[in-house]
Amino acid sequence: MTRPVITLTTDFGSSSPYVAAMKGVILSINPDAAIVDITHSVPPQDIRAGAIALAETTPRFPAQSIHLAVVDPGVGTDREIVYAEFDGRRYVAPDNGLFTGLARLGAPDRIIAITNREFWLPEVSHTFHGRDIMAPVVAHLSRGVAPDDLGSPRETLQHIDWPEVRIVPGKIEGTITSIDSFGNLITNITGEMLSDAPKDERVEIRCDEHETRGIFETYGDQPEMTLLALVGSSGKLELAIVGDSAKIMLGVDVGTPVEIKW
Repeated sequence: MTRPVITLTTDFGSSSPYVAAMKGVILSINPDAAIVDITHSVPPQDIRAGAIALAETTPRFPAQSIHLAVVDPGVGTDREIVYAEFDGRRYVAPDNGLFTGLARLGAPDRIIAITNREFWLPEVSHTFHGRDIMAPVVAHLSRGVAPDDLGSPRETLQHIDWPEVRIVPGKIEGTITSIDSFGNLITNITGEMLSDAPKDERVEIRCDEHETRGIFETYGDQPEMTLLALVGSSGKLELAIVGDSAKIMLGVDVGTPVEIKW
């Protein structure tokens, strides 16, 4: 029998004991669960970064996998915790915009407000719903509890503002939306959006006061310490410093505009 897959995405930090506490709750309810850490390095309380991590990673997982996300600045308030299904995958998270990226890929198939305390821990902290509500809920789901038993159906999810790309003839304007562990700057400009742009030195990419020309295929196409642009594994335009951190070397961050002209 295939072990049920449960993933975790949080802003707790890579060395936080809070992560272990949630895993302990899950394994106490279902010792057969296969727990996968997507990331615990979402910047604290950065809902958009959490939403990007979910949208870019969880579609790679098999159907019926279960995904728990905790980026929850409103913990203990009247914000709801919800179950949602997207493209055959199951999610549990606070309803605070964490599903925005997934919803842009396709509408949810089902939404349920998690209100049935039968599937929570007996004692619920005001400040750690990830451990006391969400972790036991995903564990019970992995043991076959029906989603409808978790609470009442909902029609909509909360959404957050999402950076849009502006495309006009000869120019694309986007923004840096995330930065990977190597310091590469990942934008919201997809490879498909670049289909009309030349890839040679006729195309100019500008980020803040920094400029480079050409769109390359891989980091090794340019010498060490060179600023280059390429479409990375996420399918989106990246800016990188070969052999170093573009974030540090350029001094830019998430939200910095990126302009492409040809």
